[in-house]
Amino acid sequence: MLTIVGFIVVIGAVIGGFIMEGGKLLVLFQPAEFLIIGGAALGGLIVATPKSVLIDIIRQITGTLGAGYSRKDFMDLMVMQYEIFNIARREGLVGLESHIEKPQESEVITKYPSFLKNHEAVAFMSDTMRLIITGSVQPHELENLLDVDLETLHSETDRAATTLATTADSLPGLGIVAAVLGVVITMGAIGGPPEEIGEKVGAALVGTFLGVLLCYGFVGPLANSLRSRNQSDSAYMKCLKQCLLSFCKGLPPSIAVEYGRRSIPTEMRPSFLEVEEACKGARKG
Repeated sequence: MLTIVGFIVVIGAVIGGFIMEGGKLLVLFQPAEFLIIGGAALGGLIVATPKSVLIDIIRQITGTLGAGYSRKDFMDLMVMQYEIFNIARREGLVGLESHIEKPQESEVITKYPSFLKNHEAVAFMSDTMRLIITGSVQPHELENLLDVDLETLHSETDRAATTLATTADSLPGLGIVAAVLGVVITMGAIGGPPEEIGEKVGAALVGTFLGVLLCYGFVGPLANSLRSRNQSDSAYMKCLKQCLLSFCKGLPPSIAVEYGRRSIPTEMRPSFLEVEEACKGARKG
């Protein structure tokens, strides 16, 4: 939602300032300039980007309209793992198989829909718990494996933001292309009345204006927004990793969860007492 608010502020400030300076709003309405710049940028994006990344760009842009991860999402992640680890303490690692093999049917995991809808996190936890259950991997080996997995996930997720940033960098140049085409048209009417020539020059300059505005007011900030959202995703996965790794080392569930809590960014991190109370409530339930 903040993305839309930001775009509205950009449009309001630019148009408002233009009108305050005595500009006529209709002068900025140049559909041909939009077509040249937008079409060329979109075409270049399609040429340079694999289909999977294009789909990921759309998915991530749609995701920016949501609220993102909250303190409650991190809290649910830790309490869910606390419950899973306690099952392992009571019933042994074998007791986890039904929860790991079919997490969508687990009576524990289904209580936390924010985790269940994160398919990467569910797969990450399931695959890691399978390794722990086999008992064939040492904690330091598991840590290296999890780091490789998270690095791969991060690089795949970051491709959308990187591609969008590259597109943003091309927009000022495409604005110049539109402006040059406008100048070519103007030169063809050089013998006409001054007001006609002025109108065509103004239309050409709008192309440069649109290219710069789209770069620094819209597409560039949107790419940075995707990067910020990806950092939040990485923090969520890092919390999951720390909890699982601590459990593999044989630490008690409460301590394993504390390791995960300490890895959460401070603005999203629940307090020790909040996590303790939530875990006690889950245990009583």
